[in-house]
Amino acid sequence: MYINKTFFREMAKVLFSALVTLFGLLILTFFIARLLPIDPVLAVVGEQASEAAYERARQDLGLDKSLFQQLILYLQNIVQGDLGQSFLTRNDIVDDLKRVFPATIELATTATIIGVLIGVPLGTWAAAKQDGWPDHVARFLGVLGHSVPAFWLGMIALLIFYAKLGVVPGPGRVDDIYYGLVTQQTGLILVDSLMQGQIEVFRNAVSHLILPATVLGIFSVANISRMTRNFVLAELRQEYVTTARVKGMDMRTIIIRQVLPNTFVSLITVIALQLGALLEGAVLTETIFGWPGLGLYMKNSLLNADTNAVLGGTLLVGVTFILLNTGADALYRILDPRARN
Repeated sequence: MYINKTFFREMAKVLFSALVTLFGLLILTFFIARLLPIDPVLAVVGEQASEAAYERARQDLGLDKSLFQQLILYLQNIVQGDLGQSFLTRNDIVDDLKRVFPATIELATTATIIGVLIGVPLGTWAAAKQDGWPDHVARFLGVLGHSVPAFWLGMIALLIFYAKLGVVPGPGRVDDIYYGLVTQQTGLILVDSLMQGQIEVFRNAVSHLILPATVLGIFSVANISRMTRNFVLAELRQEYVTTARVKGMDMRTIIIRQVLPNTFVSLITVIALQLGALLEGAVLTETIFGWPGLGLYMKNSLLNADTNAVLGGTLLVGVTFILLNTGADALYRILDPRARN
């Protein structure tokens, strides 16, 4: 595959844009920490602490320095991989994030896979039957997926499938009896349980994952089906489709062999951004289902005025989103020759 100098210049621009965005994210999280109506010193020493203890803690946190000095110190710590210590867990925030983030990745990735498996065929079908009843059904499901609150849908799903029908287990990642049977290696319990031959743990983890992933996946289906429909409709208006029809090819064959491959590159970007959005938007779903991921961790941290943990989680989600976006952009330029001209 030939890649010219223009491609490398464009990729350099993409990487530079990602670095600028990352720097802006760091600045934003710093000022968010200073604007929150929460005193981090009180979160450390408690409201009953003496004035001397308060001042000592304030100095230890570097809050006695000027705003510019605090910013420089913050950036230095970030570069060194130091996000501070959680006031709630008393652990280094980096260690906490390593523990909880894999659970969110597992949930969001499964939800994205559900979105792709349902959303792509649904969007393709809607485009092929434009203005027909399949198209109206797809549009309705898209609107429904974007408008129904996640917390309401999650509670209804728990009420029906867990409390009433009993077809899925309750909140959590696995049943209590399975905790501790699998050593955390990747942090992905499905992967770790299979690697260690814990088939029962794997089955139990899958049963716990089904409902929250499906609830979160509904929003993924809505977005991916809508974008797939738009991409397929745009391709169906191209001359090569008309030419294929004139040659006697049926529409199904044209869509499968020519139209869908031409939308693949654009769909990669949509799917990558959708995964990033689900990583960011899993807070309510994780809270409702007691899923021990980043969303639940940040919610508990916020309720307990643990600003370091909240900002560390926010920074992690932001960096992940930037990396996914940059990776999708790079892959788009590699796979699509038109983007390299």
